[in-house]
Amino acid sequence: MSERNTLEKDRFISIGKITGFHGFKGTLKLQPYVESMDFFKPETRICVRNIRGEVSRLTIDWIKPHKKGFLLLFKEVCSVDECQRLVNAELLVERKSMPEPEQGDYYWVDLIGLSVFTLEGVFLGILEFIFPTGSNDVFVVKNGKTEKLIPALESVVKKIDLVGKTMIVQLPEGL
Repeated sequence: MSERNTLEKDRFISIGKITGFHGFKGTLKLQPYVESMDFFKPETRICVRNIRGEVSRLTIDWIKPHKKGFLLLFKEVCSVDECQRLVNAELLVERKSMPEPEQGDYYWVDLIGLSVFTLEGVFLGILEFIFPTGSNDVFVVKNGKTEKLIPALESVVKKIDLVGKTMIVQLPEGL
């Protein structure tokens, strides 16, 4: 991870991703990464980083539930062309504006990049991605071309050491 990415990780947290657009008037599809929708209130200015890494501040006009995510309109976005440029963009907030996680809870951004080991000390790979499934999150751990999907359950995840950048897991039968 570059120094720039480390500094950014320490300063900003991604709270959602633009997954597509809806209609022709600038409405975007949002997949939030946070449970609280307080960050998405109308008139809130939010940092948006597109896939080229360019960051801008946009103002939320409105947001409403839609299927498994939300529909969102920014005041500054009003065309399909502008929407297309924002597909896969991340919505960011400064870390200092986020509450401290409770004991045993972690922000995804802090877990991405951890080295994952079994209780026996076998290196499984690097935690590269996390996705929700409804019942629990799933960790995507990669080691070269090998990929393991590990359920984010207390019975599986035995220890997380953010300072040491490691996670210890006890894999369920069959994994």
